[in-house]
Amino acid sequence: MAEADVVAATDTPRTRTSIADDLRRLGLSAGDVVVLHSSVSSIGWVAGGVVAVLQAFQDVLTEAGTLVVPTHTSDRTDPQHWQAPPVPAEWVPVIRDEVPAFDPALTPTRAMGILPETFRTWPGVRRSSHPHNSFAAWGRQADEITRDHALAWSMGPESPLDRARNLGARVVLMGTRRCTILHLAEVLADVCEQQTQGAAVLVEGERRWVTFPEWVHSDGGFHDILDEHCARHGITPGLVGNASTLVLDASTLVDEAVVHLRTHRGRP
Repeated sequence: MAEADVVAATDTPRTRTSIADDLRRLGLSAGDVVVLHSSVSSIGWVAGGVVAVLQAFQDVLTEAGTLVVPTHTSDRTDPQHWQAPPVPAEWVPVIRDEVPAFDPALTPTRAMGILPETFRTWPGVRRSSHPHNSFAAWGRQADEITRDHALAWSMGPESPLDRARNLGARVVLMGTRRCTILHLAEVLADVCEQQTQGAAVLVEGERRWVTFPEWVHSDGGFHDILDEHCARHGITPGLVGNASTLVLDASTLVDEAVVHLRTHRGRP
């Protein structure tokens, strides 16, 4: 959305203070663990932009809490599997040989939005080392959530998503219905196919192309799960600025999604 359109859709400037107030009204507080998905433009015009948004989350959660954001890099997956867009077959070995190794400090996100891209280099943020499905975290539990992110089965048990869930995380969907933690539910429901994936990584300081087993996750289609969950628990969205925002209990959402997926999708 063009900035002029955002200004026109905003009745008063959103600020670090007003966003923090909105988050508190939605029930967030110091010490919470939050897994965040966001559309910053949906908030309206913000004085300070994404920096003010992140500062507002820090103000609310404080250093006793933890903010977790997916910082994925789909352009670092094995190019033989690419579909959006695919590349010519003769390109595949060139990409495998030449793409730079994933580096948590250097490798940008892809198609994740301005907040994850800003957050990954934010002071005090830890980013997990997975070349495809990394997560960044700030706060008291950041190291526990992001450390030792195994190459294989990257969004299943013992992944950053699973660790956040086990720490009592809340999922915040701010201006979006994208909900990565439901990929954990896909794994637990045993509804994913498997494939061999590959990536360029650093091994003892040297670039290597490595392969590992991975799940084939869906591209989304989780709206029915979210609608069902909200209806069951009487959850209605609140507002952060103009952004329609859901705050959900991660553990309950995942448990119910597992049942839904087993019923409606079944095993591959």
